[in-house]
Amino acid sequence: MPHTTPYPAIGDYALIGDCHSTALVSRSGSIDWCCIPRFDSASCFGRLLDWKRGGHFGLHPTEAHYDVFRHYEDHSLVLVTTFRTETGEARLYDCFAMHAGGKTEPRRQLLRVLEGVRGTVECQLTFAPRFDYGATLPWLRRERDYRLFSAIGGENALVIASDVDLTRVEDGHTLAATFSVRTGERARFSVTYTPAETWDAVDMEMPTAKEIDAHLAETLGWWHEWAAQTQQHDGPDGPGVLRSAITLKALTNAPTGAIVAAATTSLPEVIGGGRNFDYRYSWIRDSVFSARAMSDVGCRNEADAFRRFIMRSAAGSAANLQVMYGPGGERRLPEITLDALDGYQGSKPVRVGNAAATQLQLDAYGELLDLSWRWHLRGSSPDDDHWRFLVELVETAATRWQEPDSGFWEIRGEVRHFVFSKVCCWMALDRGIRLAEDCLRQAPVRRWKQVREAIRHAIETEGYDAKRGVFTQAFGFTALDATALLIPSTDFVPYDDPRMVRTVSTIRDELTHDGLVMRYDAGSAPDGFTGQEGAFISCTFWLAECLAHQGRIDEAREAFDRAFATDNDLGLFSEEYDPHNHVMLGNYPQALTHLSHITAALALMRHADATAFTQMSSDPQSPV
Repeated sequence: MPHTTPYPAIGDYALIGDCHSTALVSRSGSIDWCCIPRFDSASCFGRLLDWKRGGHFGLHPTEAHYDVFRHYEDHSLVLVTTFRTETGEARLYDCFAMHAGGKTEPRRQLLRVLEGVRGTVECQLTFAPRFDYGATLPWLRRERDYRLFSAIGGENALVIASDVDLTRVEDGHTLAATFSVRTGERARFSVTYTPAETWDAVDMEMPTAKEIDAHLAETLGWWHEWAAQTQQHDGPDGPGVLRSAITLKALTNAPTGAIVAAATTSLPEVIGGGRNFDYRYSWIRDSVFSARAMSDVGCRNEADAFRRFIMRSAAGSAANLQVMYGPGGERRLPEITLDALDGYQGSKPVRVGNAAATQLQLDAYGELLDLSWRWHLRGSSPDDDHWRFLVELVETAATRWQEPDSGFWEIRGEVRHFVFSKVCCWMALDRGIRLAEDCLRQAPVRRWKQVREAIRHAIETEGYDAKRGVFTQAFGFTALDATALLIPSTDFVPYDDPRMVRTVSTIRDELTHDGLVMRYDAGSAPDGFTGQEGAFISCTFWLAECLAHQGRIDEAREAFDRAFATDNDLGLFSEEYDPHNHVMLGNYPQALTHLSHITAALALMRHADATAFTQMSSDPQSPV
């Protein structure tokens, strides 16, 4: 793509959300992506995927050149963007309004409050909603006066209330305003969603300045209260851990407990390529990892909510289990392409839905059993109904472990006997045995142990390259895969097992570019797509975690810092990173990366402290 592309870099965007909906705000103050009323709803602002058709909500100074500074207010998801011009300085607050007990009946209200800090700043507002991924131009109707308009298109409607007069531009589908704020003044904008069927019945009352300010303050209070419940960690990695936890919370669907993989669809894994997928759904794998990370920072309610979400979505039966669901538990997620959209920087196709929902991915069984085992260790043992569900999961893993599958990375080419899938089947048997013995539950433990040993034997003979002494991607292949870095977390082998030490070192040597780990080499391990891709940031965090557990603290810190350096100025991570052009790639912000950041940071904190204690204890001058 030419350097003149109008699309901002992915890392230029900030996330705001209310645990129901999300939006991305550019550094220049434009909301270029917003899905409301739910994560997977069709966009009402979608310029991120088509600069001309997608629609946006811009708010920025009229001067051609101005400086921008931004941060999240304290421990919250309230974005603060400061514009500094030649004539003054203004501060823009952006958020989705929250209220106490916001798990049900959310406000569905997007707030933008511009506050004068110094001098006078003249600003331009452009309100250009485009419903259904840009396919539907809105019908704009003035309500009461020029500060209150409604926009309707298809099944959706938005109501925008403003402190300043709004006017229609020539196209008839866009509102605009030019106004100034002085020191101490505020200009307030509220956008509220309502279903089209209730549009005529909605009371189009103009919210007062006092009400909007109160909603902003209440939103800050909500996030502060939630953050205060997490375990605060001292040291340089503590603030980043909390920011990742807040991001994961924002990607959690409050009514159901589902955790979506990302806020976006079709952001490319390589610019101009076809590796563009919809991640606004809840994967069992990513969500189990998220629940584990959230538990580790003290957010156990979120972990339990996801556990119950899976039980409901699978209707309590392993036969109904699939690898991913919609945020409400929906099973049918048909994948379609939106051919009319250009895609981010011309990266087609733009996809909605995800065909991976119908794939066989055997790792899901082990991940769910491990989640239940960890929940049991925290004092919440399975009841009778939950136990029956777990037994079905173990039996399914025991029956199907010899089948090929699409694997952790959801390969769209030929299915294989992926090593990590087999390891997770082993984990399903292992955790089932542990739960049966620890909870005194009736189960065919003897047979389960036999199957567990059969899986181990197959992995150690067919999924292990004895010549190099490393675990491979799949049976019959010598190619490496970064998922091998996750094997010790299943307890299949210890982190310091010589095979794992060699595997970690070989992955670092052969799959690392500029300090960042690729998930695999697509040349030696075809995945159904052409071309290479960026480095998976989560894989580099996995490397750091392994090295920390192996006591290689300096190497772990080096890997961790390299992965951490791929975040943006707000502490947000994408799915992938281009180490050559130094830009983010893939859907954003990415739950898998943020949860991997948390687990790697906690491993470093724990083992670095232990190493320091050991060194202090061995020092003859130490008072310990």
